[in-house]
Amino acid sequence: MNRFLAFLLALVFATVSVSSACVAAPSDWIRFTLSSQRGSSEIQASFQEESRGRHDNHWSTGVPPSQLIGLDVSGFRGPGTHPLRFAVVREAGRLDCSGQGGRGHASGNCAFAADPAFTDLLVRRGIGRPTREQAFSLMTLDVRREIVEALAAARYPAPSIDNLMELTAVGVDGRYIAELARAGYRPRTIKSLVEFRALGITPEWIGGFARMGYADIPSDELAELKALDITPEFVSGFDRLGYGRLPVDKLVELKALNITPEFVRSVTQRGESMPPVSDLVELKMFGRRR
Repeated sequence: MNRFLAFLLALVFATVSVSSACVAAPSDWIRFTLSSQRGSSEIQASFQEESRGRHDNHWSTGVPPSQLIGLDVSGFRGPGTHPLRFAVVREAGRLDCSGQGGRGHASGNCAFAADPAFTDLLVRRGIGRPTREQAFSLMTLDVRREIVEALAAARYPAPSIDNLMELTAVGVDGRYIAELARAGYRPRTIKSLVEFRALGITPEWIGGFARMGYADIPSDELAELKALDITPEFVSGFDRLGYGRLPVDKLVELKALNITPEFVRSVTQRGESMPPVSDLVELKMFGRRR
Protein backbone atom coordinates (compact mmCIF):
# COMPACT_ATOMS: atom_id res chain seq x y z
CA MET A 1 0.00 0.00 0.00
CA ASN A 2 1.49 3.39 -0.91
CA ARG A 3 2.30 6.00 1.73
CA PHE A 4 -0.47 8.38 0.67
CA LEU A 5 -3.13 5.68 1.08
CA ALA A 6 -1.73 4.57 4.43
CA PHE A 7 -1.81 8.17 5.69
CA LEU A 8 -5.39 8.70 4.46
CA LEU A 9 -6.68 5.55 6.09
CA ALA A 10 -4.87 6.40 9.33
CA LEU A 11 -6.85 9.63 9.42
CA VAL A 12 -10.11 7.77 8.77
CA PHE A 13 -9.50 5.26 11.57
CA ALA A 14 -8.36 7.99 13.95
CA THR A 15 -11.60 9.87 13.33
CA VAL A 16 -13.68 6.74 13.96
CA SER A 17 -11.75 6.00 17.17
CA VAL A 18 -12.20 9.53 18.49
CA SER A 19 -15.91 9.48 17.67
CA SER A 20 -16.38 6.19 19.50
CA ALA A 21 -14.45 7.43 22.51
CA CYS A 22 -16.56 10.56 22.70
CA VAL A 23 -19.75 8.58 23.26
CA ALA A 24 -18.39 5.90 25.55
CA ALA A 25 -19.15 4.81 29.10
CA PRO A 26 -22.51 6.38 29.93
CA SER A 27 -23.69 6.46 33.54
CA ASP A 28 -27.25 5.63 34.58
CA TRP A 29 -28.19 9.27 34.03
CA ILE A 30 -27.09 11.50 31.17
CA ARG A 31 -27.51 15.26 31.05
CA PHE A 32 -29.19 16.68 27.93
CA THR A 33 -29.60 20.14 26.43
CA LEU A 34 -31.76 21.15 23.48
CA SER A 35 -31.53 24.39 21.53
CA SER A 36 -33.20 25.78 18.43
CA GLN A 37 -30.94 26.33 15.43
CA ARG A 38 -31.43 29.69 13.75
CA GLY A 39 -32.51 29.29 10.14
CA SER A 40 -33.05 25.53 10.53
CA SER A 41 -36.01 23.37 11.41
CA GLU A 42 -33.67 21.00 13.26
CA ILE A 43 -33.02 21.04 16.99
CA GLN A 44 -29.47 20.80 18.30
CA ALA A 45 -29.44 18.01 20.88
CA SER A 46 -26.47 17.38 23.18
CA PHE A 47 -26.05 14.51 25.65
CA GLN A 48 -23.28 14.39 28.22
CA GLU A 49 -22.42 12.03 31.03
CA GLU A 50 -21.61 13.78 34.29
CA SER A 51 -19.65 11.77 36.83
CA ARG A 52 -17.82 12.88 39.97
CA GLY A 53 -17.89 16.51 38.96
CA ARG A 54 -16.40 15.83 35.52
CA HIS A 55 -18.09 16.28 32.14
CA ASP A 56 -17.31 13.33 29.89
CA ASN A 57 -18.58 11.46 26.85
CA HIS A 58 -20.29 14.15 24.87
CA TRP A 59 -22.63 13.37 21.97
CA SER A 60 -24.11 16.25 19.98
CA THR A 61 -26.25 16.13 16.85
CA GLY A 62 -28.81 18.11 14.88
CA VAL A 63 -32.12 16.26 14.63
CA PRO A 64 -35.58 16.96 13.22
CA PRO A 65 -38.16 17.32 16.00
CA SER A 66 -39.81 14.08 14.84
CA GLN A 67 -36.79 12.11 16.13
CA LEU A 68 -37.32 13.49 19.64
CA ILE A 69 -40.35 11.30 20.20
CA GLY A 70 -43.01 12.84 22.42
CA LEU A 71 -41.42 16.32 22.59
CA ASP A 72 -43.97 19.13 22.89
CA VAL A 73 -42.40 21.34 20.22
CA SER A 74 -44.77 24.25 20.84
CA GLY A 75 -43.91 24.20 24.55
CA PHE A 76 -40.19 23.94 23.75
CA ARG A 77 -40.32 26.97 21.45
CA GLY A 78 -43.03 28.93 23.25
CA PRO A 79 -42.74 31.48 26.10
CA GLY A 80 -42.25 30.48 29.71
CA THR A 81 -40.81 27.30 31.15
CA HIS A 82 -42.59 23.95 30.93
CA PRO A 83 -41.92 20.33 31.90
CA LEU A 84 -40.78 18.40 28.79
CA ARG A 85 -40.38 14.72 27.99
CA PHE A 86 -39.04 12.96 24.90
CA ALA A 87 -37.28 9.80 23.80
CA VAL A 88 -34.56 9.05 21.26
CA VAL A 89 -35.27 5.57 19.94
CA ARG A 90 -32.91 3.64 17.67
CA GLU A 91 -32.51 -0.02 16.87
CA ALA A 92 -29.61 -0.48 19.30
CA GLY A 93 -31.22 1.31 22.25
CA ARG A 94 -33.07 4.33 23.55
CA LEU A 95 -32.78 7.41 25.73
CA ASP A 96 -35.76 8.48 27.83
CA CYS A 97 -35.40 12.12 28.83
CA SER A 98 -37.24 14.61 31.02
CA GLY A 99 -36.57 18.18 32.07
CA GLN A 100 -37.64 21.79 31.66
CA GLY A 101 -37.73 23.94 28.56
CA GLY A 102 -39.06 26.97 26.73
CA ARG A 103 -38.03 29.80 24.39
CA GLY A 104 -36.07 27.34 22.25
CA HIS A 105 -33.97 25.85 25.05
CA ALA A 106 -34.33 22.84 27.34
CA SER A 107 -32.25 20.76 29.72
CA GLY A 108 -32.65 17.75 31.98
CA ASN A 109 -31.62 14.13 32.42
CA CYS A 110 -31.94 10.92 30.38
CA ALA A 111 -31.82 7.23 31.19
CA PHE A 112 -30.27 4.88 28.63
CA ALA A 113 -31.43 1.32 27.90
CA ALA A 114 -29.96 -1.06 25.32
CA ASP A 115 -32.51 -2.78 23.08
CA PRO A 116 -32.78 -6.45 24.17
CA ALA A 117 -33.71 -7.71 20.69
CA PHE A 118 -30.71 -5.96 19.14
CA THR A 119 -28.42 -7.36 21.81
CA ASP A 120 -29.83 -10.85 21.19
CA LEU A 121 -29.11 -10.44 17.46
CA LEU A 122 -25.46 -9.62 18.17
CA VAL A 123 -25.15 -12.68 20.41
CA ARG A 124 -26.93 -14.93 17.90
CA ARG A 125 -24.64 -13.81 15.07
CA GLY A 126 -21.52 -14.59 17.10
CA ILE A 127 -20.60 -10.93 17.62
CA GLY A 128 -21.02 -10.97 21.38
CA ARG A 129 -22.89 -9.12 24.07
CA PRO A 130 -21.93 -5.43 24.18
CA THR A 131 -20.87 -3.76 27.37
CA ARG A 132 -22.94 -0.80 28.51
CA GLU A 133 -20.31 1.49 27.02
CA GLN A 134 -20.48 -0.32 23.68
CA ALA A 135 -24.28 -0.43 23.69
CA PHE A 136 -24.44 3.35 24.12
CA SER A 137 -21.95 3.85 21.27
CA LEU A 138 -23.98 1.53 19.02
CA MET A 139 -27.06 3.64 19.72
CA THR A 140 -25.42 7.03 19.18
CA LEU A 141 -23.85 5.91 15.88
CA ASP A 142 -27.20 4.36 14.85
CA VAL A 143 -25.82 0.91 14.07
CA ARG A 144 -28.67 -1.10 12.53
CA ARG A 145 -29.76 -4.71 12.12
CA GLU A 146 -29.45 -4.50 8.34
CA ILE A 147 -25.65 -4.17 8.45
CA VAL A 148 -25.38 -7.22 10.71
CA GLU A 149 -27.61 -9.29 8.41
CA ALA A 150 -25.90 -8.05 5.23
CA LEU A 151 -22.46 -9.03 6.55
CA ALA A 152 -23.77 -12.50 7.36
CA ALA A 153 -25.47 -12.84 3.95
CA ALA A 154 -22.23 -11.89 2.18
CA ARG A 155 -20.38 -14.45 4.33
CA TYR A 156 -17.98 -12.10 6.03
CA PRO A 157 -16.34 -13.32 9.23
CA ALA A 158 -18.35 -12.35 12.30
CA PRO A 159 -17.49 -8.68 12.95
CA SER A 160 -16.53 -7.29 16.31
CA ILE A 161 -18.67 -4.61 17.91
CA ASP A 162 -15.93 -2.11 17.09
CA ASN A 163 -16.11 -3.26 13.46
CA LEU A 164 -19.83 -2.46 13.37
CA MET A 165 -19.16 1.02 14.73
CA GLU A 166 -16.34 1.66 12.23
CA LEU A 167 -18.46 0.47 9.30
CA THR A 168 -21.40 2.65 10.31
CA ALA A 169 -19.19 5.68 10.99
CA VAL A 170 -17.85 5.68 7.40
CA GLY A 171 -21.29 5.08 5.87
CA VAL A 172 -21.33 1.34 5.12
CA ASP A 173 -24.89 0.02 5.21
CA GLY A 174 -26.70 -3.13 4.14
CA ARG A 175 -27.38 -1.81 0.67
CA TYR A 176 -23.71 -1.04 0.01
CA ILE A 177 -22.63 -4.53 1.11
CA ALA A 178 -25.38 -6.20 -0.97
CA GLU A 179 -24.60 -4.15 -4.09
CA LEU A 180 -20.92 -5.04 -3.90
CA ALA A 181 -21.86 -8.71 -3.58
CA ARG A 182 -24.26 -8.52 -6.56
CA ALA A 183 -21.48 -6.94 -8.61
CA GLY A 184 -19.41 -10.02 -7.87
CA TYR A 185 -17.06 -8.22 -5.57
CA ARG A 186 -16.49 -8.84 -1.89
CA PRO A 187 -13.53 -7.29 -0.07
CA ARG A 188 -11.68 -10.05 1.70
CA THR A 189 -11.78 -8.46 5.14
CA ILE A 190 -14.02 -6.09 7.06
CA LYS A 191 -11.07 -3.69 7.30
CA SER A 192 -10.97 -3.62 3.49
CA LEU A 193 -14.71 -2.96 3.43
CA VAL A 194 -14.18 0.07 5.70
CA GLU A 195 -11.37 1.26 3.40
CA PHE A 196 -13.57 0.85 0.33
CA ARG A 197 -16.36 3.01 1.71
CA ALA A 198 -14.00 5.61 3.16
CA LEU A 199 -12.36 6.00 -0.25
CA GLY A 200 -15.70 6.11 -2.11
CA ILE A 201 -15.26 2.84 -4.02
CA THR A 202 -18.64 1.89 -5.49
CA PRO A 203 -19.88 -1.10 -7.52
CA GLU A 204 -20.30 1.25 -10.50
CA TRP A 205 -16.68 2.40 -10.26
CA ILE A 206 -15.42 -1.20 -10.03
CA GLY A 207 -17.64 -2.15 -13.01
CA GLY A 208 -15.98 0.49 -15.16
CA PHE A 209 -12.62 -1.25 -14.70
CA ALA A 210 -14.12 -4.72 -15.16
CA ARG A 211 -15.53 -3.71 -18.54
CA MET A 212 -12.01 -2.72 -19.61
CA GLY A 213 -10.58 -6.11 -18.70
CA TYR A 214 -9.56 -5.36 -15.12
CA ALA A 215 -11.73 -7.91 -13.34
CA ASP A 216 -10.92 -9.38 -9.93
CA ILE A 217 -8.43 -6.66 -8.97
CA PRO A 218 -7.17 -7.34 -5.41
CA SER A 219 -8.65 -5.10 -2.74
CA ASP A 220 -5.40 -3.30 -1.94
CA GLU A 221 -4.85 -2.46 -5.62
CA LEU A 222 -8.40 -1.14 -5.97
CA ALA A 223 -7.79 1.05 -2.94
CA GLU A 224 -4.58 2.43 -4.49
CA LEU A 225 -6.37 3.18 -7.77
CA LYS A 226 -9.12 5.07 -5.95
CA ALA A 227 -6.77 6.91 -3.60
CA LEU A 228 -4.94 8.33 -6.62
CA ASP A 229 -8.22 9.05 -8.46
CA ILE A 230 -7.33 6.75 -11.34
CA THR A 231 -10.43 6.41 -13.50
CA PRO A 232 -11.39 4.13 -16.39
CA GLU A 233 -11.04 7.22 -18.59
CA PHE A 234 -7.40 7.61 -17.50
CA VAL A 235 -6.74 3.98 -18.43
CA SER A 236 -8.55 4.18 -21.78
CA GLY A 237 -6.44 7.22 -22.68
CA PHE A 238 -3.31 5.07 -22.60
CA ASP A 239 -5.16 2.30 -24.40
CA ARG A 240 -5.99 4.67 -27.28
CA LEU A 241 -2.29 5.56 -27.53
CA GLY A 242 -1.50 1.89 -28.13
CA TYR A 243 -0.19 0.90 -24.70
CA GLY A 244 -2.89 -1.72 -24.19
CA ARG A 245 -3.81 -3.09 -20.79
CA LEU A 246 -1.18 -1.62 -18.47
CA PRO A 247 -0.67 -3.46 -15.15
CA VAL A 248 -2.22 -1.84 -12.10
CA ASP A 249 1.16 -1.13 -10.48
CA LYS A 250 2.27 0.71 -13.64
CA LEU A 251 -0.94 2.77 -13.71
CA VAL A 252 -0.34 3.71 -10.07
CA GLU A 253 3.26 4.72 -10.82
CA LEU A 254 2.26 6.83 -13.83
CA LYS A 255 -0.56 8.64 -12.02
CA ALA A 256 1.55 9.27 -8.93
CA LEU A 257 4.06 11.10 -11.18
CA ASN A 258 1.27 12.89 -13.09
CA ILE A 259 2.17 11.11 -16.32
CA THR A 260 -1.04 11.36 -18.31
CA PRO A 261 -2.00 10.45 -21.88
CA GLU A 262 -1.93 14.18 -22.62
CA PHE A 263 1.67 14.38 -21.39
CA VAL A 264 2.71 11.46 -23.60
CA ARG A 265 1.18 13.12 -26.64
CA SER A 266 2.94 16.39 -25.81
CA VAL A 267 6.42 14.79 -25.85
CA THR A 268 5.85 12.72 -28.99
CA GLN A 269 6.42 14.21 -32.42
CA ARG A 270 3.75 13.76 -35.07
CA GLY A 271 4.28 10.48 -36.88
CA GLU A 272 6.69 9.24 -34.22
CA SER A 273 5.90 5.97 -32.47
CA MET A 274 4.91 6.10 -28.83
CA PRO A 275 7.86 5.74 -26.42
CA PRO A 276 7.99 2.49 -24.49
CA VAL A 277 6.13 2.70 -21.20
CA SER A 278 9.44 2.04 -19.43
CA ASP A 279 10.75 5.38 -20.79
CA LEU A 280 7.82 7.51 -19.65
CA VAL A 281 9.12 8.10 -16.12
CA GLU A 282 12.48 9.31 -17.44
CA LEU A 283 10.74 11.56 -19.94
CA LYS A 284 8.68 13.11 -17.17
CA MET A 285 11.58 13.61 -14.80
CA PHE A 286 14.37 14.60 -17.19
CA GLY A 287 12.67 15.48 -20.47
CA ARG A 288 14.67 12.84 -22.34
CA ARG A 289 14.77 9.13 -23.08
CA ARG A 290 17.56 6.69 -22.45
